[in-house]
Amino acid sequence: MPRTSSTKIIPIFPQPAEARGGETTVDLYEKQPKIYPRAVHGWFAGWRWTMVWLTQALFYGLPWLQWNGRQAVLFDPSQRRFSVFGLLLQPQDFIYLAALLVISALALFFFTAMAGRLWCGYACPQTVYTEIFLWVERHIEGDRLARMRLDEAPWNAQKLLRKGAKQTVWLSIGLITGFTFVGYFTPIRTLATEAVTLNFSPWEWFWVLFYGFATYGNAGYLREQVCKFMCPYARFQGALIDRDSMVIAYDAGRGDPRGSRSRKADRTTSSLGDCVDCTLCVQVCPTGIDIRNGLQNECIGCAACIDVCDDVMGKMGYAPGLIRYSTENGVANGWTRTQMLRRVLRPRVVIYGALLLAAALAFMISLAYRADFRVDVFRDRSMLARVTNDGDIENVYQLHISNATESPLRLRVAVSGLAGLRIATSTQMDVDAERSGTLPIRLILPTDAAANMRGRSSPIVFEVMSTDSQAAAGVREKSTFFVPR
Repeated sequence: MPRTSSTKIIPIFPQPAEARGGETTVDLYEKQPKIYPRAVHGWFAGWRWTMVWLTQALFYGLPWLQWNGRQAVLFDPSQRRFSVFGLLLQPQDFIYLAALLVISALALFFFTAMAGRLWCGYACPQTVYTEIFLWVERHIEGDRLARMRLDEAPWNAQKLLRKGAKQTVWLSIGLITGFTFVGYFTPIRTLATEAVTLNFSPWEWFWVLFYGFATYGNAGYLREQVCKFMCPYARFQGALIDRDSMVIAYDAGRGDPRGSRSRKADRTTSSLGDCVDCTLCVQVCPTGIDIRNGLQNECIGCAACIDVCDDVMGKMGYAPGLIRYSTENGVANGWTRTQMLRRVLRPRVVIYGALLLAAALAFMISLAYRADFRVDVFRDRSMLARVTNDGDIENVYQLHISNATESPLRLRVAVSGLAGLRIATSTQMDVDAERSGTLPIRLILPTDAAANMRGRSSPIVFEVMSTDSQAAAGVREKSTFFVPR
């Protein structure tokens, strides 16, 4: 639309940073400054390392565990079967995988609504491997200040030796991790034999190197960038928590105004709060945030700031808990732990908990009642029905039987639903342990019995039973018998 003399224009001018309360614009594409997390010790640090040991013992040790002469946990795509201890899953059992994913999502929602990012702070692989890689870095290059000085120093023999040793250990951890990951899909003992001669198949080479270098890059270099920019959980956690969710919080009413002071300073004559502005809470944070500015989506809930702040409070002779696990309402209103716990059973927590419980129960019941063998009935596609030389009616079927047990089964087939219907082929079949087989079945219906069913399909039932009295109950599958005109 052309502008006329009467057109009103609202001028827009950029405001200086001072007029916006000191806020500045940050370019998301600019290089992020490197974060040097300081080592911390304390109650929550001990729990983090406990989870590191537990998760890594499970991940690295599980593929080597044997169960009835085979690998206990093996997802074998070449054989199209997944073995999880005594449970055998086949492609048609992917519903259980979908159920596990739903249960995991509901568990994440439930625990986030109650206590924030517990998963991120203690069990997430990115957190766990970053902790391991940082531990290696500290033992080779030193703690925070030593690493900063080493990075700023010119290259020399000592720097080259330290950096090279760190990279060697990092790469070794990454490759061992990639090898173990592939060991869940290829029998790990076979994979270990191949590793001695470097005789991996192409896809094994690809996944060992891909997963190994992904671990090396994510835990060694990207670190907090994965949590801040790549992980979607940080984005949608705001929809899962509320002001009564347990999160890591700074008590501004107790800590502000901040300021440094001597340990011997008299608190009664000082106008300062308990925060001595040592910035140690920022130095130990693996994502580099200042928790004193309030809850932020970059906070992964590792509680390192709680440990270091309690240590400082102890040295100053102050009560611990300036930074603590609390709720936003609890900090704002000065509630006790008992008062905060009374608000745990909120509508969203109850809904998430009920959905999680229902999904978990349905999953366990389904597994408990899952048949040890499965039967699928397929009709012969080449011919719906035919009349034999004797005038009888014949239908042909294929019974596909999957044995989900660790022992061979001898099965017997029977059919019912029509008077006079009989099986004209073998009614017995042997299926090896954890294998599948196909049994062709020819059904014959006498002429006199089929006289009143011309041109119609009638329901029938196949019953497959084990001849072993110790085996599971029989399986019944419905089908139809067609009589031509």
